[in-house]
Amino acid sequence: MKDKTKWMVGGLFSLSLAIIIAGIWNGLAVAQNQTDSGPAPLNEVELENLTHANSLSKAFRTASGRVLPAVVTIQTEVEHRAVSSRQQPIPEAFRNDPFLKRFFENMPEGNRQVPQRRQQGMGSGVIIDPAGIILTNNHVVQNGEKVVVKLHDGREFEATEVRADPKTDLAIVKIENAGNLPFARLGDSNSMSIGDWVIAVGAPFRLQKSVTAGIISGKSRVIGINDREEYLQTDAAINPGNSGGPLVNLTGEVIGINTAISSTSGGYQGIGFAIPVNLAKWVVDQLQEHGEVKRAYLGVLIREVNSSIATQLGIEKVAGALVTELKPDGPAAKAGLKVGDVILEFAQQKVSQPSDLQRVVERSSIGSSQRMKVIRDGKTKLLTVAIEELPNDLTVADFQHSESTELGDLGLSVGELTPQTVSQLGLSSDEGVLITAVENNSFAASAGLEAGDVILKVGRTNIDSVATLKDVMKELKSVDGLVLTIRNRQGSRIIYLGK
Repeated sequence: MKDKTKWMVGGLFSLSLAIIIAGIWNGLAVAQNQTDSGPAPLNEVELENLTHANSLSKAFRTASGRVLPAVVTIQTEVEHRAVSSRQQPIPEAFRNDPFLKRFFENMPEGNRQVPQRRQQGMGSGVIIDPAGIILTNNHVVQNGEKVVVKLHDGREFEATEVRADPKTDLAIVKIENAGNLPFARLGDSNSMSIGDWVIAVGAPFRLQKSVTAGIISGKSRVIGINDREEYLQTDAAINPGNSGGPLVNLTGEVIGINTAISSTSGGYQGIGFAIPVNLAKWVVDQLQEHGEVKRAYLGVLIREVNSSIATQLGIEKVAGALVTELKPDGPAAKAGLKVGDVILEFAQQKVSQPSDLQRVVERSSIGSSQRMKVIRDGKTKLLTVAIEELPNDLTVADFQHSESTELGDLGLSVGELTPQTVSQLGLSSDEGVLITAVENNSFAASAGLEAGDVILKVGRTNIDSVATLKDVMKELKSVDGLVLTIRNRQGSRIIYLGK
């Protein structure tokens, strides 16, 4: 009985052990099967998201593949000439000393030639013509005594000609005997919108054939580094060496030329700037046709229109370019434009801000006639101006320059016009009041007002006496700024006192 019980206990133990082992084995088998099968398949939403991501990745690859063969590296060399240097003679005590003289053997004395030093710079460019025309920045090739272009296939060519426009920081470089080169197509920068994807291509930090991606972050940026600015802003990484390289859209068309970065460290910090390709096209045409850029001009000084100016001059919208001063013999003056006019349209293009007017005027055909739509005394007028070429020697000194300042205590003393003043300035007896004194360090002095100036208008209101001026000033006391029409021996001009 004991043996039977022992067997039963032993049999039960053996059976239990077998069951446990079988369970462990089955568990291992299930785990192995799960490992063999891998992760669960993607669901429909995940598949759709992946498809979109792959489509964008493919677009980047396509755009990069289209433009990379046309992107070049540009290296400039500047040689510093050898110069004579006067060296002090070696003391006789040193030269004759048995121990020291060996240190001075073969050392030159007197005048000697300092070895030449060669300075190198590097940037990028893009081929825009298969005959060997390359578009880049002026600052990439400026002052380069030797300009070497390295192509995508590794070949190097020395530039045979460089033409540049410093005002826009653009240049074209020509190489010869390179064969039929791959070139990039120029797109339409006006069609780009904030948020559109772009790719920057170039050789940052001498790393050739580099591609970065981002979006258009802003348009028509003015950052104060060149005379003509309307930059595209992008967050595509732009670094030293990218200058002159293309900014392209997802079809591989050039829509900008990478030019500058905003950085406190000298490297990429998320804000880069590119010259719009539509401006570059015009500059290239000018450089190829004339060897330089010929610009048209009106002969005016202008400023933006703010809400205070718009209210005082009877303009419904805060837009346009306020004419503050005129060149006496300039095209605008000949056309009948006056100080205080606000230009709203030029050549059938709207003028929202001064840069709009500058852009459309300077690209107008020299010798052509263009229509201007202006606001004068609250009324619309149409004028026709004959376009002239911008003189090379034109400076702000050709205008009577004025500044604007904050509205406050003007620091003016005024009086009625004298017969002598009326005669000297060609005025009638019932227009204007005479500024008899201007306090030092006052708002009026800062704005350029001087004793002898005559205030003709405040806003649209004609000033015929000191009493009228006082009344107008009281009415406009709450206005942010004042628009004054001033007359003196140099002519009429607008001065704005305020923000």
